[in-house]
Amino acid sequence: MRKDTKGDMVTTDTPNLRDAIEDRILTGALRPGARLDEVSLAQEFGVSRTPIRQALFQLAATGLVEQFPRRGAFVVDTGPARLREMFEVMAELEALCARNAARRASQADLQTLEECHEACRIAADSGDSDTYYYANEAFHDAIRVIGGNGFLHQEIGRLQKRLQAFRRLQLRARARIGASLREHAAILAAIGAGQSAEAADAMRSHVAIQNEQFTDLIATLQRNKSSSAA
Repeated sequence: MRKDTKGDMVTTDTPNLRDAIEDRILTGALRPGARLDEVSLAQEFGVSRTPIRQALFQLAATGLVEQFPRRGAFVVDTGPARLREMFEVMAELEALCARNAARRASQADLQTLEECHEACRIAADSGDSDTYYYANEAFHDAIRVIGGNGFLHQEIGRLQKRLQAFRRLQLRARARIGASLREHAAILAAIGAGQSAEAADAMRSHVAIQNEQFTDLIATLQRNKSSSAA
């Protein structure tokens, strides 16, 4: 662990560097179009350029960063319309996984889901949104595995990379973690009861980001950018 130039503790692990840079993009500290200089970032985080380069490569896979030969990496601006479309597709793909899981889950699978749900509850109690995010992803990934469609799982993985940052940010909204946990309970109950249609509907509602929820996310992103520009 090291301290950055603001006195905050950071780690040299690439996933944590990725999350730290990702946070700066979402909070507007790194604005759309900004060049991400490896040397400056390495100095700021007290690491070599190699983990910074790896973190930027991972962020490029999510669509938050775009890399150009001989020019470097730049922050991408994901517009509201495209963001809504991606969440809409993700909701349908995840709903199909839940539908399959409800038909195919064994007793051992249900035990695994119960354990994942309990891990989410513990993470929720911690009050840390990032801790909950990773427990939440383990819950979702277990359902994808139980669903048994490898191609579907692979496609979700690709889209999940694009949405990861926004799903993390969404969980920072007041009361969202508690609501997410209750939605997990409904999904788990439907899968456990073998109710495929109900499981799909519960998952679709859980993943889809619509109406006030979507408006809140966009407002947060815009507020972050405005605050950074001030």
